[in-house]
Amino acid sequence: MAVRAVRGATQLDVDEREHLLSSTRELVQAVLDANPMGPEDLISVVFTVTPDLRSEFPAVAARELGLGDVPLLCCTEIDVPGAMPRVVRLMAHAELDVPRADVRHVYLRGAVALRRDIAQ
Repeated sequence: MAVRAVRGATQLDVDEREHLLSSTRELVQAVLDANPMGPEDLISVVFTVTPDLRSEFPAVAARELGLGDVPLLCCTEIDVPGAMPRVVRLMAHAELDVPRADVRHVYLRGAVALRRDIAQ
């Protein structure tokens, strides 16, 4: 086993609480499904949101998926002019039995444009 970091992101249509929560749940579940891991393999998850998202903490969605005992942190992304708006990103640290090159990063909706080189 090794500690691996798994990246993911999704772009929201609007800053509304239920939309943010459902989109974040979708992202977290997609990351779990794309990699050989479950909640018990997670060490921690860091969520970031662009400054235009204020309706809810993404960690709430992770807790709703049963990740209540996983350390979760929410932060704001740097407000870079011209950056993609309404984006929730995550970096999950997990114990995985795969080489780093086999980790599958997940980019959903408009966020695919952020990392076409690694988006699955």
